[in-house]
Amino acid sequence: QVQLVESGGGLVQAGGSLRLSCAASGRTFSSFGMAWFRQAPGKEREFVARITWNGGVTDYTDSVKGRFTIFRDNAKGTVYLQMNSLKPEDTAVYSCAARFTGVAQYTYWGQGTQVTVSS
Repeated sequence: QVQLVESGGGLVQAGGSLRLSCAASGRTFSSFGMAWFRQAPGKEREFVARITWNGGVTDYTDSVKGRFTIFRDNAKGTVYLQMNSLKPEDTAVYSCAARFTGVAQYTYWGQGTQVTVSS
């Protein structure tokens, strides 16, 4: 089992920044690829960013490229999402997820943290 706990969400004005954290416990963190997803009210959950087990490869949805950065610290068992130049359309509940290396599906999910961007 893996437990994922997000933190760092909050209310910020458009153009501002937030850094989300996702702390993992229960199994070797470096075994997992990690990702961030988000879900806005009335919308489907969408992929935001992902990172491989060693941080060597990252990928982003087009709407956040150049503004968001995903990175990880395996020694701390934590993955981060640095969000800059935030827009009102970034408002959502952000969740982190973990998957075993080589497996397509994300197996473990956190509870999520609310990010609200005011205009």
